[in-house]
Amino acid sequence: MTDTAMAATALGKRFGRRGGWALRDCAFRLPAGRVCAVVGPNGAGKSTLLALAAGLLAPTEGSLTVLGADPASARARVGYVAQNKPLYPQLTVAETLLVGADLNPGRWDAGAAERIVSAGGLDPKARIRTLSGGQRTRVALALALGKRPELLLLDEPMADLDPLARHELMGTLMSQAAQHGTTIVMSSHVVAELEDSCDHLLLVGGGRIRLAGEIDDLLAAHARVSAPRESADLTAHTVVESRVTGRQLTALLRPSGPVTDAWRPTPPSLEELVLAYLRNPEAAPLVPATPEETAA
Repeated sequence: MTDTAMAATALGKRFGRRGGWALRDCAFRLPAGRVCAVVGPNGAGKSTLLALAAGLLAPTEGSLTVLGADPASARARVGYVAQNKPLYPQLTVAETLLVGADLNPGRWDAGAAERIVSAGGLDPKARIRTLSGGQRTRVALALALGKRPELLLLDEPMADLDPLARHELMGTLMSQAAQHGTTIVMSSHVVAELEDSCDHLLLVGGGRIRLAGEIDDLLAAHARVSAPRESADLTAHTVVESRVTGRQLTALLRPSGPVTDAWRPTPPSLEELVLAYLRNPEAAPLVPATPEETAA
């Protein structure tokens, strides 16, 4: 076992010789055992990052390790649910689970997979092509969790689910993490969907990592302040975002020292933090140094 689930150094991915960069110069480390939210707008590079971690794409530059190994070498220990939930449409639900068992000898947890399917009231004899989007999501999650992975990668996993199914399946994922120490990485462009369940954050914007770290640490490193415009000298601090309304200035800061109580400092919410960085792409990112960078 390794204490690092994923680590990237100068990671970049470009599609085609003349294509644009989906990811560029990304560096981060995700400790094992975390539930990590990968958030950012559509087209930010979230799906590309997860496909690289699943070993389905190769980096154009830099490196990415998964569970201490090359992603292609770690596939047997990784579960992955892509955004389009690819399944064989002609197979039944029961046949799909049998395929999962055949592809994962020695690791397959039939009971866990069957419980996820039965909790949705799915007919084992129903063919995949007859299922709704939410039902296909449930089968795809059953396949991924039945594999009993050490790392579970989920690309927009809840997009097709109704609120009740989201709550139930999120509980299943949290139970998996607690009981088996599974590292779970979930992408979404809806911050509120993951805020109550995740303890680690990767914020992707414009193909780059803007924020990375434990959510509590990231929130503690910032403050939202409000003060009269003429008395608010922010030059000593890193300003992520600032706005002026009339004579009042409000700002989101990374304080470089104590912040005066007269500025009425308050901690931001996770959604406020994420939106501030996305609205201001020139704001300095906050990404802890990787072990390689520290050693250098």
